[in-house]
Amino acid sequence: MIRIDGEFYDRAYFEEAGSRIAAQVGLTEGSSDRSAVCFSNTPEWLSFFFAIRKAGASVLPIHPGTPYAAARKLAMTANCDRLYYNSLTAEVLETREEPIGPGRLLHMSSGTTGAAKCIARPWSEIDREVESYVATFREPEDMTPVIACPTTHSYGLICGILVALKRGQVPVIVETANPKHLLKVLRETERPLLYSSPAILHTLSRLIPEGEKLYAAMTSGTLLPDPWFTQIRAKSEWLFQQYGCSESGCIAINPDMQAAGDMGFVLPHHALSTGTSAEDAGEIIVQDEGGPAIHTSDLGYRREDGMLVFLSRMDDMINVSGLNVYPGDVEDAVMAMPPIADAVAFRKADRFAGERVALLYSTHQPVTPQDIREWCGRHLASHQLPMEMIEVAEIPRQANGKISRREVAARHAAGEFNTLAAGAAS
Repeated sequence: MIRIDGEFYDRAYFEEAGSRIAAQVGLTEGSSDRSAVCFSNTPEWLSFFFAIRKAGASVLPIHPGTPYAAARKLAMTANCDRLYYNSLTAEVLETREEPIGPGRLLHMSSGTTGAAKCIARPWSEIDREVESYVATFREPEDMTPVIACPTTHSYGLICGILVALKRGQVPVIVETANPKHLLKVLRETERPLLYSSPAILHTLSRLIPEGEKLYAAMTSGTLLPDPWFTQIRAKSEWLFQQYGCSESGCIAINPDMQAAGDMGFVLPHHALSTGTSAEDAGEIIVQDEGGPAIHTSDLGYRREDGMLVFLSRMDDMINVSGLNVYPGDVEDAVMAMPPIADAVAFRKADRFAGERVALLYSTHQPVTPQDIREWCGRHLASHQLPMEMIEVAEIPRQANGKISRREVAARHAAGEFNTLAAGAAS
């Protein structure tokens, strides 16, 4: 049924373990319990998950690396009544709201536009997403899903595990972040389809020797910088991309990636509206059958062939003297410079222009801000040029691999990166 770090767990294992867990925690069919679960043992976590789903109760999966205090806070924010933290003995929590009813998968939004909030999706909605995903995305039917991302996140849990089980496949879960071990697993797996983060895909593309390729890879969660896309595409037989949001799950899938911004074709259970061209871009708004309109705060458009194209987060756009600057355009230009390893562009207040572009960057080898400035001058318009550039050891990313430019800007305004730069120089 599922292979986890080289060990096979069949359906009988999960049924027995699920029944044992359900009996121990008092989980019964039709339960209205809202349980937060944070387990470092993946087979035990998945057994608990399947038992909760079978009972029609609700669960908030919490990343296994989350400290207790943070896990408890997440559980309280999601209005859970129980927290299971590496133990089947529940900590009973005081709920602050009326229960919303049974049968929901709970997860927290990424918080890229502010404080994270709890999203509660009924199991029927999850089932509809899986069915639509499987019926529409046919290319991987003879591939083996290799899940090298958290199984507590919708990407790994729904699109990785539940989709694979729906197809009758045996998903392979790899828990280590060691790219060399992951590459070994991929080489030993028949027609592997890798579900992982853009950062891992980029690392693997640089590790793979000349003449060898990844069989298939899926990217999701954040837009690939153009230099990363070019390298990963060249080292992959198949390269897929999926686009979605916390409230609606997977929205679109690209079965043959040819450009980083091409998110894919919209799954048939969604209705979507947005702009009609790059010049007439609009917010991407999605709606499920009979459900409310979900405003993604993403800016994009839909081509005549149906391809959904992503341009930028609406709140990431930088307005320089009335001219819009997409941070991704700046990052792509900077990262095309050979010494640059990673970069993030973000807004900085300016008393003359209103806003200006600021830049954090990391490098493979020494490079000065003046070098970057001269490079950008040859590749960007004057209003796109970064006015401040700070070198850091590593670009700050969230646990899911995304960059919150809002958070980066706030940390920069607090002087954090200037302090780090000064410390590195001393």
